[in-house]
Amino acid sequence: MKKLIECVPNFSEGRDMAIIKQITDEIEKSEGVKLLDVDPGATTNRTVVTFVGTPDEVIEAAFKAVKKAQELIDMRNHKGDHPRFGATDVCPLVPVAGITMEEVVEYAHKLGKRIGEELGIPVYCYESAATQPVRRNLAKCRQGEYEAVKDRISTEEWKPDFGPCQFNESIARSGATAVGARDFLIAVNYNLNTTSTRRANAIAFDVREKGRPMREGNSVTGKVVLDDKGNQVMIPGTLKGTKAIGWFIEEYGIAQVSMNITNISDTPLHIAFDEVSAKAAARGVRVTGLEIVGLVPKRTIIDAGKHYLLKQQRSVGISESEIIKIAIKSMGLDDLKPFIAEEKIIEYVLEAENKSKKLIDMSCTGFANETASESPAPGGGSISAYMGALGASLATMVANLSSHKAGWDERWEEFSIWAEKGQKIKDELLFLVDEDTNAFNKIMDAFGLPKKTDDEKAARTAAIQEATKYATEVPFRTMERVFDSFELIKAMAETGNPNSVTDAGVGALCARSAVMGAFLNVKINASGLKDKAYVENILTKGAEIEAKAKQLESEIMDIVNAKINS
Repeated sequence: MKKLIECVPNFSEGRDMAIIKQITDEIEKSEGVKLLDVDPGATTNRTVVTFVGTPDEVIEAAFKAVKKAQELIDMRNHKGDHPRFGATDVCPLVPVAGITMEEVVEYAHKLGKRIGEELGIPVYCYESAATQPVRRNLAKCRQGEYEAVKDRISTEEWKPDFGPCQFNESIARSGATAVGARDFLIAVNYNLNTTSTRRANAIAFDVREKGRPMREGNSVTGKVVLDDKGNQVMIPGTLKGTKAIGWFIEEYGIAQVSMNITNISDTPLHIAFDEVSAKAAARGVRVTGLEIVGLVPKRTIIDAGKHYLLKQQRSVGISESEIIKIAIKSMGLDDLKPFIAEEKIIEYVLEAENKSKKLIDMSCTGFANETASESPAPGGGSISAYMGALGASLATMVANLSSHKAGWDERWEEFSIWAEKGQKIKDELLFLVDEDTNAFNKIMDAFGLPKKTDDEKAARTAAIQEATKYATEVPFRTMERVFDSFELIKAMAETGNPNSVTDAGVGALCARSAVMGAFLNVKINASGLKDKAYVENILTKGAEIEAKAKQLESEIMDIVNAKINS
């Protein structure tokens, strides 16, 4: 899975669109990232920018944007309603897909260090990237705002994590910057079958983490209860990491609960939806649907789809598109307008932006015709991966049929677990269909490098060896993933729906052929490598996998034929 992170820098300029555009131009022209949103505010004199991409590319784009903001924004002249202490006030990094928070923290520190050292801007790391507990809170880092930067950076307590700690002319212009790592923030609106803002607010107060003020006699007209220090005593809501309020939307003619989920690890979207629905029902109100503002990571929708499938005691080992469909219908994401996954899910937006021709996106006829053409790719490696994917798909089908079989209701979860494993193997093998062709193309590119000078010849030879090694590793990965499917296939032959036992048998035949075909590609590509120790090791491992695959295929076919004959 490709690693993706989101970056949401806030720049202290919300009125001069020429300045804002120069900053966002730095992001837009950066490779490997996509600018998702630019939200300027005149009153706050602040612009929130959102972009996403692969980690190193996001860090590079963020650095360029911070540098441009340093050039264009003079904090000595800045006034606005929002707290701020720098030209680039905050720059949080957010994990989206294929990456942990711990990894994102490392990238935040890398970015902060570069901003501090190369641009001479004092940098404070906050939230998950904080180097000290007190610095997790952004408000603490920004206390006193820009006007306090001069005195604070020279103190031991508030010495920057990166960058200079002595005030100078450059810092007078740029101020300081907070670089952080935080969870993904999702903005959502719950559609209610009421026009009452008061009812919507009551539901919001029921669930939001802050809750509602405690009142004497537990009455809405009672006097607010204060603690010994004169602060309001609050009754916490039920959803951690959420902020919410009720309002009326003229456009739709309904009231909504508007919510920010600031920590989707603590409170996933589907949990929030269920809880708001329950609290609404307790007040005689129904949640008719959910509106997502902006984009969401794919895992948010997939997790929701699986949650509702499990509640229905149905297999979660189905295709990604089907899981998303369940999520849409379960939470009413299409209540007010169509929910188009390609426009709302970050990963899909990026795929559409960088879409290239893929073998697995072809029709069966197109794939066969492309294979039969005079082009050398797709070749045996891609076909082997595809055979393996078909084998895993057949076994997954048996698992899903078994999960849904009448009279086997108590076994639905057993087969759901198998089907989910099969989907994962199938998806990895489909990726390897195109990756095998990509590996072949890398070899061709390496052979096309210049070879006039000794240095060019050496570089070309090294590139050919590197590309050939990768082209050896890809079919070996195919062997490993296909071999993983034998456990599933055998289980389905033994315990799955007996009416589908032949499907498991065909899956075994596909898997064995896929392993053997992939091994042929391992051997032919390894023959061009100079690293003999590496070659001997991978060929030994490959031979072991091939032998075990043949043995398992024979055992599975014995089971299949025995069931057919009985």
